[in-house]
Amino acid sequence: MVSLRPITEADLPTLLDIYASTRADEMALVPEWSEADKRAFLTQQFMAQHQYYQEFYQGANLQIIENDGVAVGRMYVHWNYSPSEVRIMDIALLPDYRRRGIGKKMLESVLNKGAELGKTVTIHVEYNNPAMKLYKRLNFRKIGEFNSVYYLYEWKPAANTP
Repeated sequence: MVSLRPITEADLPTLLDIYASTRADEMALVPEWSEADKRAFLTQQFMAQHQYYQEFYQGANLQIIENDGVAVGRMYVHWNYSPSEVRIMDIALLPDYRRRGIGKKMLESVLNKGAELGKTVTIHVEYNNPAMKLYKRLNFRKIGEFNSVYYLYEWKPAANTP
C-alpha cells in the first residue's frame, strides 16, 4: 500500500537519506573524500535545499511517500505554482524502491489531479536522470533547459485526455 503524508521535523534524517541516495553517483566521483566528508557535504546541501523549498515554495505539499507504512521517498508538489501550472518540485525514492511502479503511481496521481484542475504539470529533470524515460512514457515533453543541467518538462491535460 503506497500513501503520502506531510513531512515533519522528525523526518529530516530520513529525508536526508533519500536526498543522499539521489547523489550517490556524484559522490562516487570523489573517492578522495572520506565517507564523513561526503555525509557532511550532503547534509549541508540537503539543508540548503530544504530551507529553500520551505521559503520559496510556501503552500507546497512536502510529503513522505510510504510503502506499507515505511518511508521510501519524498514528493514535493506545489499545486498553485501559478494559476495554470502545478510544479512537481521533487520526487525521489530510496534505491530499493525504485523501478517498482511507486514513482509512476505517484506521478499519475499528480497528473490526474492536474487534469481535474485543468492545469499543466511541470518538473525540472536532470539531463542524466534515469527517470526521464518514465516522464516521456507519461507524455511529458521537454520545453526548456536550465543551467545546462536540468530540462524543464511539461505535461498538458488537454493533450492527454481522450
